[in-house]
Amino acid sequence: MKPSSSPSDPGSAVDDQHADGRRVVGDEVPVDVPSPVGLFDSLLAAGEVRAAVDDRAWLHAMLDAEAALARAQASCGSVPAAAAEAITATARDHRFDPAAIGAGATSAGNPVVPLVAALRAAVGPDTARYVHAGATSQDILDTAAMLVVRRALGPMLDDVRRAASAAARLAETHRDTLLPARTLLQQALPTTFGLVAAGWLTALDTAVRRLSTARDEVPAVQLGGAAGTLAAFGADGPALVDRLAAELDLAAPQLPWHTDRSRLADLAGVLGGTAGSISKIARDVTLHAQTEVAELAEERSGGSSTLPHKRNPVAAVTAVACAGQVPGLVATLLAAMAQEHQRAAGGWHAEWRALRNLLESVGSAAYWLRTCLEGLRVDAVRMRANLDLTGGALLAERVSGALAGQLGRHRANEIVKAAVTGGGPAAGLAERLAANPQVSTVLSRAQLDELLDPAGYLGAYGELIDRALRDHHSRPTQEDR
Repeated sequence: MKPSSSPSDPGSAVDDQHADGRRVVGDEVPVDVPSPVGLFDSLLAAGEVRAAVDDRAWLHAMLDAEAALARAQASCGSVPAAAAEAITATARDHRFDPAAIGAGATSAGNPVVPLVAALRAAVGPDTARYVHAGATSQDILDTAAMLVVRRALGPMLDDVRRAASAAARLAETHRDTLLPARTLLQQALPTTFGLVAAGWLTALDTAVRRLSTARDEVPAVQLGGAAGTLAAFGADGPALVDRLAAELDLAAPQLPWHTDRSRLADLAGVLGGTAGSISKIARDVTLHAQTEVAELAEERSGGSSTLPHKRNPVAAVTAVACAGQVPGLVATLLAAMAQEHQRAAGGWHAEWRALRNLLESVGSAAYWLRTCLEGLRVDAVRMRANLDLTGGALLAERVSGALAGQLGRHRANEIVKAAVTGGGPAAGLAERLAANPQVSTVLSRAQLDELLDPAGYLGAYGELIDRALRDHHSRPTQEDR
């Protein structure tokens, strides 16, 4: 039974009717009402992580923490089993309004206080005293944050895994597709797009491994009471932490971590590294997709409001945009680690939105990269044409090496450099080299043609691709975990 209260009270029980006819009880949110989508959310908060970290997700996690605490206390004998069942049922079924809870947070400095008041009002006077017994707001909000983290990392990992699988397919399909490698944005040596994609693959597989480890090791319950001593829980304190952890399937820490924020710092580092890898790959796609390069294109390239000819790599661009927000958010979480004594005066509060935005930004970046790679179109003909632009100059290192044995490395480099930069059409490089008497005494024209074949100067590309693919295919799938 819920006591009546004013509509402004987060625990209000005033009946009302929704505009479409659905019944609303007090400040409850009607069933199946999604969180509002903001102007930029479809781009910068895309994918499933957004829903896992929105206001309702946080509210749900806080209610889960309160209910689990009551059940854990019931198992220790400090809360009646019937009360724990009532709290759990109310936390599961009652739909509080995040906006009302948020408005009530202004007087207490955090949203747990008004939520506890609303939950106590919802369970009724006989059970209210068992809600939140002995816990602090930080105990509940930190534990809820760990639930949000674990729930958000699931869809994020799925998108990164799918992006890695797409990169693996590209590496396999284009194992031998030639293109110029570029250093300092200039053509350097021949490589294959398969090796480029294999590099993307290893970075994404590393991100999957680190995210999986973070998901398994970072989330832990926080329960310490007012000063981290568990004094309010009596002799049952340490056992209560273990039982709360078991209820929520979170780790039980050695000590309360209310001012030791290394867990969040570790998570921030992993998320920051993941965003960096995503940004590098997406940036590569944007460079390969330039009109003058035109080696890659997205399946659903975007247009322009004024230029009908444009084929913008929207998914890659948006992945870069989402990942670009991450370093500042990581810095915020690291800066918040300096917390005073046994309760932070502002540092803890600074983490809340930064953590949510960090998860959302990395999750969105992963979604867009997966979208990009799964529909990426490769123009092998254009890659080869770009490789031939220099008329063999990319093989200058190889020719110089072949001459060095008899002419010395310095002289060989001088001769080859003069042939490359000596004027005339680039396609005449072989002819210019063959016309040099010092070269012709060492190398025949047939040998020069062989040395200037880019397919013959790819190093250990095949073995490197195979290593990346073997490692990728040996990793356990999500279903195996």
